[in-house]
Parts: sequence; structure tokens; C-alpha cells
Amino acid sequence: MNLQNYIQKIEERKYTIGILGLGYVGLPLMWTFHQQGLPVLGFDVDESKVKKLKSGTPYIKHLGKEMMQSLAKSNICDATTDFSRLKEADAVLLCVPTPLNQYREPDMSYVKNTAETVAHHLREGQLIILESTTYPGTTEEVMIPILEKHSGLIAGKDFYVAYSPEREDPGNMNFNTAKIPKVVGGHGEDALKLALAMYDKAIVQTVPVSDTKTAEAVKITENVFRSVNIALVNELKVVYAKMGIDVHEVLDAADTKPFGFMKFTPGPGLGGHCIPIDPFYLTWKAREFQENTRFIELAGEINTHMPEYVVEQTSKALNTHKKAVNGSKILLVGLAYKPNVDDMRESPTFELMHMLEELGAKVAFYDSYIPTIPPTREHAKYSGRNSVEWNQSTVSEFDAVLIATNHSNINYQELADWSYCIIDTRNAMKGIIPKQDYHIFKA
Repeated sequence: MNLQNYIQKIEERKYTIGILGLGYVGLPLMWTFHQQGLPVLGFDVDESKVKKLKSGTPYIKHLGKEMMQSLAKSNICDATTDFSRLKEADAVLLCVPTPLNQYREPDMSYVKNTAETVAHHLREGQLIILESTTYPGTTEEVMIPILEKHSGLIAGKDFYVAYSPEREDPGNMNFNTAKIPKVVGGHGEDALKLALAMYDKAIVQTVPVSDTKTAEAVKITENVFRSVNIALVNELKVVYAKMGIDVHEVLDAADTKPFGFMKFTPGPGLGGHCIPIDPFYLTWKAREFQENTRFIELAGEINTHMPEYVVEQTSKALNTHKKAVNGSKILLVGLAYKPNVDDMRESPTFELMHMLEELGAKVAFYDSYIPTIPPTREHAKYSGRNSVEWNQSTVSEFDAVLIATNHSNINYQELADWSYCIIDTRNAMKGIIPKQDYHIFKA
């Protein structure tokens, strides 16, 4: 392998980048490299995604039509379900899910199956990079052995391997893939140099670390940090509510301190692919070394309990109107796990929906970003359910409205005018003028 030849190929923008998985991570990554003139080839098992990409049809709402049409028209961009074309790529970036199984343990099946697929088409000189969030050691202990076993090639001798965690924040208008520094760890010095040369062409800053497991630990640490701090404010919310104190007012005031404080906001539970999952990856791996992660696990317990707390508050809210949860019509506002995106991965709204229905409520949802619930692995029974219409005659029919996601395109004053019982988990009703007999409950 001639490292300098590959780096020169990158400089000349003749280095083809294959991206495996065209979802919330892979698609923005494809666009980022494409904008810098590097040839990109996308792979996905979902034929509908490939067809939409080729036709310029958006399938991730916040990424927009302009980006999709630009990729579709480009002569340096292609997408396929034919994995034999992996040989065409100089680098192959794996952007596949790393969920938890039913026992809250890492489900590495997507990484393993994808690595096996790559291995069958692996050629000398290729750079293989895992971008999926995972526990420290995955690249060295799981991916490389599979690549070597099924290809007959040796990592570091016949092909290069690196790990670079995705840092996507869907819907964040201030930071896209190109503007977020990229942590990179290599399996050997040459792999690190090659990966840095590639990412340097498209990303504002690369942050090299000593090896792949360190890079894996960086991403886990970022998400554990968020999980623990969210658990803290969720716990404060419950405690302060019993004291008659508005936790949001407390946090807003504390946030005026110019040092020593970082604001996190409470909610109905954790959502997204990273924060509800990644801490469990570290606690699972820590057990291999006979180490306990009590602090992290406690945060997980608090965050996991939040939907139950919200349901309790909903019951109390209905009780003030002399109604029970059983038989009440409840509207959940927001299915996405965060505002202004159509990303519903691990959304706590699903858990709220399930728990309320278990108690006998008749539950519907409103979300303009997700008009119909698509097929999902975890919530198959809700597939095909449609969002209700946003109008007075529809909303006013519900006994209670529970705000689970504070989308900015919702008219919360209209909601106040149309509903007498609102449970607000996101402080979305702040500053809204209530009508007579109007009740708002912060949960």
C-alpha cells in the first residue's frame, strides 16, 4: 500500500467515498463530501431511499429539497443497493444503527452484518471507517476480526481502518456536518494519516486521538455527560414541583451566571438515537473490567422514569376536571424526539402513548413533521397511524393535551384558546395568556 498515492488522490479529488447507510448520519455526510468535489457512492438496503436520492426526493425533512436535487443531478454522486459496487470506493464509511436489545445490552448485529458484507468486497488499500456510536473496543474487537476473516486481508498491512464518531444534531441550524469538528482514531499511524487527509477536505477541523478505542470513548463520554445532566434537571423538576417552584425559571436565572454553569432542560424522557442508548453501552463494557458505573446507571434510571412521572401528572390534571385517564381522550403534541425535525428514534412520546393507552385512554397525536407513523422495529403496532388535523374543532374534542415536543411551528396561543387542560413537559406555554377556567400543568 502506498499511503502517499492515496493522499494525493484525495488532494486531486479523485478519491471515491462510499457511505453505507443513507439515514440521518450517512446522508449529511454524503452531502458534505460532495460539496467539496469528492466523488461519493451511497449504499443502503432500503431501495426506497436509493430511489428517492436518485430522483431528488427528500426523505429526511430537515435536510431539504435543494440538497436532494443537487445530489440527484450530480455526476460525482450515485446511490445503490448493489453492494458488489463497494470495490469502487476508496474509503467505506459505516453509518449503521447500534441499538439496544430487549435486555438493554448492545445490539451489534448491524455492525457485524455490515462488516461482513464489506469484507466480501474488500480490496487492498481501502480505508474502512466505523462512524456508528459504540462502546470502546468495537473497532478492534468486533469489526477488524470480521473484515480479516472474510477477506483474507490484514488490517494495517493490506487495508486501513479508523473510527470517527458521528456528531450529528438533526435540525440544528448553527452546526451541520461540515462545521462540527471530527474526532478521528486510527488503527495504526498510516490509517490515521489517511483518514485525517480525507476528513480535512470536508470538515472544519479534525481532532486526532491516539487510537480507535479512544475515539470511541470520546463519543460515549459526550453522550454520558448529556444523559447525566439531563437526569439532574429532571430530578430537580420533580423536587421543585413539590416545593411550588418552577424549575424552568430556576434554570433560566442560573443560566445568567457567565461561568461554572451549563444549562440543560428537563423533558418527558430521553429521545434520539444516542442519549437514551449510549450510556448503557459503557455500563455494559465496564462490567467486563469488573467496574461499576453507578452514577451513569442512576441517571439512566431517572431518565427512564420520566414518562411515568408525566403520566402521573396527566392523571392529576384530568382529576381537576373530575375525569379519569380511563376513557379520556388525550392528544399528544409532538411525536419527534426533539423540535423541528421528523426524527422519532427513541422518542418518549411512544412510551407515553403506550402507558396512557394501557390505562384506558384514547390517545391521538399531532405532528406536522410526521403526518403518518412509518414502520418501526420497536413500535410496529403504531405504524400507519395518522396525525390529527390542527384546528379548533379537532383539538377542542380532547379532554387533555400533552405537549411532548415543542415544535416552533405550533401556535401555542391557539392551543390555549382551544383546550382547557394542557400538560406541558417542555415549557412551551411560557408567556401564553390563558383563558378563563384554563388549566396548565407543568410535567
